[in-house]
Amino acid sequence: MTPELKELERQIIKKHKFGFTPKYESGFQTCLSEKAFFAITNQVFEKLEWDIIYIDEHAVEAKRKVKSLGITQYTESIIISYNYGSITVKSESLGSEMWDNGRNSKRVHLFMLVFQDIEKNYNREDLKQLEKEQESIENWDNYIIPKELPQPKNVKKPTIIFVFVIGILISIILAFLLAKISITGRYIIFLFEFLVGLALAFSIKQGIKLGNYTNLTKLKYILILCTLIIFVGTQIFEYYIILIENNFEKIGFFEFMKIRLQQGLTIKDLNIGSIGLIISWIIQLFLTFIFGFLFLTRFLINYLIKRVPQEVTEFAYYLIIKGKDEHEVRKELTYLGWSDEISQNEVFEAIDGIQGNNELNRTR
Repeated sequence: MTPELKELERQIIKKHKFGFTPKYESGFQTCLSEKAFFAITNQVFEKLEWDIIYIDEHAVEAKRKVKSLGITQYTESIIISYNYGSITVKSESLGSEMWDNGRNSKRVHLFMLVFQDIEKNYNREDLKQLEKEQESIENWDNYIIPKELPQPKNVKKPTIIFVFVIGILISIILAFLLAKISITGRYIIFLFEFLVGLALAFSIKQGIKLGNYTNLTKLKYILILCTLIIFVGTQIFEYYIILIENNFEKIGFFEFMKIRLQQGLTIKDLNIGSIGLIISWIIQLFLTFIFGFLFLTRFLINYLIKRVPQEVTEFAYYLIIKGKDEHEVRKELTYLGWSDEISQNEVFEAIDGIQGNNELNRTR
């Protein structure tokens, strides 16, 4: 932001909010049409350097970012809604804080002040022109229809085998590593579930790229299978490592598990028993899957988008904006060299990926 805007923000009186996710909301009335309002809203976001992450017919959402120690992170989400001239401006914290120190109220009122400052520069004729420009942007009227498109790469028939094999192999390796770490007593809950989920998702990602396989439902099932393999494999590896390293008399695996349950789970000097141990296992399974699924979804969406040249995706999306149905879009793609059905399917998946990415960006 400019020094003038920073000074304006500094002068805004704070209104402190508390909660698991502190938020602040205010509103105002406007005589502007919906299109004129959102056209000015876009200018406000650009002036405040807030990143627009989501737009629909009646609302737009942006996130404010800050850079500290070379790391950029989002601090607040600002949602602007229009309902027949009634405007709602809401700011919500994105961190783990329970007290926002008045920051959300500052974002809301700063938006309103900058909006009013920009609005007063438009007369009636200017607003009509602004409406036309906004409508033109929404309808992609300035889009130049290409005479040719980048041609599709060699079509790779989707196969799940690479995902399955790589996922299983990595799961076994992770199970062994976790067993070694657990025996030393250095296992840190949440951290290791996060790392294991990331490693699982990354390995499945490699299988996705090798096999060109993108069915999220079946990928989720493989992730569940891999999570179970890691859990069971960890117990089995712990069993063998303990017997071998301590030269214990050999007992059966199920007898080993029975002894573990009888001993329960000890946290520092507190033993929370077999129930606590079972609960910790359930938490580990749940967290590993959740982290893995979140990373996998990100990886998959990124793959879907990058698999198709941007020019092709934009062309197909333009046709959809103009009211073309799927059959008509496929026909137009065929004219420009995208005649293979698998390649055409990848274009539609890329569009779905962009929409999915927008939704993920909205997550708090």
